[in-house]
Amino acid sequence: MALKSFQHDQHTYSISYEIVNPLAKHDVVILHGWGSNKEIMKQAFEPYMKSFRHIYIDLPGFGGSINHAVLDTREYARILEMFFELIGAKKEIIIGHSFGGKIATLLNPSLLVLLSSAGIKLPKPFTVQMKIKVTKFANALGLKSFTRLFRAKDAKALNAVMYETFKNVVDEDFADEFKGFVNKALICWGEDDTATPLSAGQQISDLIKKNRFTVYQGDHFFFLKRAKSIASEIEEEYLK
Repeated sequence: MALKSFQHDQHTYSISYEIVNPLAKHDVVILHGWGSNKEIMKQAFEPYMKSFRHIYIDLPGFGGSINHAVLDTREYARILEMFFELIGAKKEIIIGHSFGGKIATLLNPSLLVLLSSAGIKLPKPFTVQMKIKVTKFANALGLKSFTRLFRAKDAKALNAVMYETFKNVVDEDFADEFKGFVNKALICWGEDDTATPLSAGQQISDLIKKNRFTVYQGDHFFFLKRAKSIASEIEEEYLK
């Protein structure tokens, strides 16, 4: 594991990362989802794609990368652009899981690989709508400690900065960003995904002009068991 620190917008960012196959000719950057870290992505993909230099990154606020600023997805992308320059990473292939898929899209790689990506705004269930209304009412009454009970599962353990960041990114609509992506994309999805349902993957496939959409058995973390097949798809698409 390595750590790279730099200044951006009056904040210091220290990015925790790991490079596998350091002498390989081509780069593949692997970005985790919200609440996760680089280790889960390394667990999935390290055994494969031996002809690529793997760059595993803890996004700011996760794993070993500390974050002190309220961010949105575009700011995450700006931070990673700076980080890439510092370590000499090429934007050839970027794999993004869930939240990481939105960041990967903004980074505009030659080959975009989306694993159950976030970014499609879906209707909220009635129970979630009611929680939002109760939370807003309680906040208006100054009962912020009470509203912690209604936080989404992904937000309950967050500090104040990351909770505000979560609120910024959770409902972003990336339809225009997907539609505007002009390079090649591989879109891979778990058929039983409930966090980002299969219908969201189908919408992204309809929006990105040049893509191959593959559905795998599994849930939101389907890639943990399907990494070999995904890696083969990447090699076939990029090295052919």
